[in-house]
Amino acid sequence: MRTDPWLQRWLPLLLERAGACSVLEIGCGGGDDTAALSAAGARVIAFDLSPARVATTRARVPAARISCQDVRAPFPDTGGACGAVVASLSLHYFGWTETVQVVSRIHAALHPGGLLLCRLNSTRDRFHGALGHRAIEPDYYDVRGQPKRFFDRAALERLFGGGWHALSVRELTTHKYLLPKVLWELVLERAA
Repeated sequence: MRTDPWLQRWLPLLLERAGACSVLEIGCGGGDDTAALSAAGARVIAFDLSPARVATTRARVPAARISCQDVRAPFPDTGGACGAVVASLSLHYFGWTETVQVVSRIHAALHPGGLLLCRLNSTRDRFHGALGHRAIEPDYYDVRGQPKRFFDRAALERLFGGGWHALSVRELTTHKYLLPKVLWELVLERAA
């Protein structure tokens, strides 16, 4: 895996909106984004489902508070509303109803004006599962035993249509992985 400094251009806005509040990171993986956030001065509370990745991130970013849990469990206590939530490629493992519920919980965790920075699989992501796999439901596939959801613009509009103000919605290609990955990068503000 290669580095992917996608958060760098958003850090000034994220830190401004987070203020003294915590940044909640959903699906911290090996800690790339956790390290970037912490190095920029954010107070980070992060979690991941993988015990091995949690251990790696704890060792890599000792200033962050890291826990091992499923995104469908209650979020870690942030001491109040969050100023920002970061979820890079961590919200795509669920059926539509569960995905809507998770996004609703993220909305509730943010204070008005708080930011959600997330990246989601694009339906055009042909190298990482959007094609050739058994469909579970529309745009949701069994990819070698792992369920994965893929999004088009219409799905994003349905998912983030109420209670959010879009600051940026872009379909991009990252070269973080061995093969190019097409994804959506969203910066959304929680409406009052």
